[in-house]
Amino acid sequence: MTGEVIFAPLLPWAVLWVLVAAAVAFTGLALWRGLSGWWLRGLAAAAILGAIANPSLQTEQRNPLSDIVVLVVDESASQRLSDRPAQIAEAIARIEAEVATLDNTELRIVRLGDGAGNEGTLLMTALAEALAEVPRARLAGAILLTDGQLHDLDRAPALPAPLHALLTGQEDDWDRRLVVRNAPAFAILGEEIRLTLRIEDQGAVPEAMGASTRVTVAIDGGEPQSYTVPLNEDLEVPVILDHAGRNVIQFSVATEEGELTDRNNAAVVQINGVRDRLRVLLVSGEPHPGERTWRNLLKSDSAVDLVHFTILRPPDKHDGVPVTELSLIAFPTRELFIDKIDEFDLIIFDRYKRRGILPMLYFDNVREYVEKGGAVLIAAGPDFASADSIYRSPLADILPAAPTARVIEEGYLPAVTDLGQRHPVTQGLTAEHEGEWGRWFRLIDLEAASGQVVMSGVGERPLLVLDRVGEGRVALMASDHAWLWNRGFEGGGPQLELLRRLAHWMMKEPELEEEALSAQAEGQTMTITRRSLSEQGRSVEITRPDGETETLELEETAPGRFQATWEGPEIGLYRLSDGDLETVIALGPAAPREFEETIASGARLDPAVGATRGGILALHAGLPDIRTVREGRLAAGRGWIGITPRGAYLTADVRITPLAPAWAFLLLAAALSLGAWLREGRR
Repeated sequence: MTGEVIFAPLLPWAVLWVLVAAAVAFTGLALWRGLSGWWLRGLAAAAILGAIANPSLQTEQRNPLSDIVVLVVDESASQRLSDRPAQIAEAIARIEAEVATLDNTELRIVRLGDGAGNEGTLLMTALAEALAEVPRARLAGAILLTDGQLHDLDRAPALPAPLHALLTGQEDDWDRRLVVRNAPAFAILGEEIRLTLRIEDQGAVPEAMGASTRVTVAIDGGEPQSYTVPLNEDLEVPVILDHAGRNVIQFSVATEEGELTDRNNAAVVQINGVRDRLRVLLVSGEPHPGERTWRNLLKSDSAVDLVHFTILRPPDKHDGVPVTELSLIAFPTRELFIDKIDEFDLIIFDRYKRRGILPMLYFDNVREYVEKGGAVLIAAGPDFASADSIYRSPLADILPAAPTARVIEEGYLPAVTDLGQRHPVTQGLTAEHEGEWGRWFRLIDLEAASGQVVMSGVGERPLLVLDRVGEGRVALMASDHAWLWNRGFEGGGPQLELLRRLAHWMMKEPELEEEALSAQAEGQTMTITRRSLSEQGRSVEITRPDGETETLELEETAPGRFQATWEGPEIGLYRLSDGDLETVIALGPAAPREFEETIASGARLDPAVGATRGGILALHAGLPDIRTVREGRLAAGRGWIGITPRGAYLTADVRITPLAPAWAFLLLAAALSLGAWLREGRR
């Protein structure tokens, strides 16, 4: 129960103060004139002013509210290292016991775990969210139980009470970590790129540790290579990517005895390999309507460097046309087929036949070029079935089908074979437009000897045959009428998509591999895809970062495509294998932010704690006592931390009672005035 006098004046306060001034002036005048009743006159004026001020006694029934202490417990991944969990449990028990001994004080505990993604420890965010549920008038203090390594200091809230930090960890903690300072997301195949690494020690490093260590590098889960490198220095690591698509590079450092954790001793970098320029050699025989189809397709891609030659006549033909008018430049056969053949990613023979321009030695060079990893595409016309066919050359050793010398001239609809439905070059071409394609009118009769027939023509004869030879690839299209689709004849067809896929398959683009095992990651979820020409069921064995294995069955989602989705339990490098193929994929960041700095330190918290006159204490030095301090005083010392009692309350009832009725003030004023008159009259 509390009480206080309040005023509810009958006149505005400004008028009341004017009347006060007038009363003081009149009383002073009476004193100056020597009137003996001047003091009675002053009291009478005061009684009149009191009646106008209308004083009342206000009494309140107050219910006291408890003070609140907020404890934010950091339980992120770095807090699970060494003996920190035991320190946390002991500190919580001590704080609970200390707060329990304080009068009218309660403890609220907020626990902070690992957030989604790689945001790190959002300690101040957790504190701000906890304070949003606590009335500021009741907050007596806040305590952070952490290692001090937070990543959202800019979100620190303003506190009306002391903020303290209790640090876990030991005085002799030390750790070694591997840092990838820069790594590009893309790199050009065959060109050297440089990654910047740094291996550094933190904390109380033992004197026995040397100035260098061994780092291991593995690309795509292959055979690791080990190097000796200096510590605490930036290292430039040269890397050359040898295949397109995702390249996974893993760096790791051996774990030393006494090191706080090995979770930051490895880093994974994923770089997509891209081709700078695709060099294509297109050699056309006699001009025909489909010649422009290949040229336009290849020229439409800005990443393709096209070298195109059309043979208009053989050298033994004499028609009187000057040689200088036959072409802009001479056909550099030696440079193209001997000196620089290895510089081309793809060679296309479009209706080309042996005409005495290219010796057999050159064709033999083309065969070797394919066996060493090159690619050749034959777009066959009637010449392929003739005696001058390029099949009658060393190319016969690498071609997947042989001509029968028969050329079929009748209309037919190109069709994707059952095998072609599973092959990435032709998969899905008929999904929406089957039956709407235009007809072709020429087919070179072939006898397939190897490879995969992915498209067929008249009487299910081979139309498009694909094959692998050595390290290279060969494609044979048994018709030169793809240009009819390009012209929109009878509705046309997917010639651009077909020819684009065909060209990129031959240049070994990863997304068009017919036998491939790949995985895509989004957060901790990976989508595993196995492409295969086989119809048998597929499963994949997953090897986790900790060495544990798990077998996952894949479901066929489309012809030749098997998929499954799997949630990875932890961040790190996973190895996938189905017995035939292997691949690796990294889940999570290259190096988890939570383990970038693991040594406990209060340096980052010092500005926020110092602003409230709180303290930062290490738990290894002993658990602190909790005391009460007055607001604005220093709230921490050796072995203790302080909280500020707030004295908050809830008003349950309010009563207002007038000190005296107005007529009593007027009666008192009249009596005093009468007394002044009688005193002055008697005198």
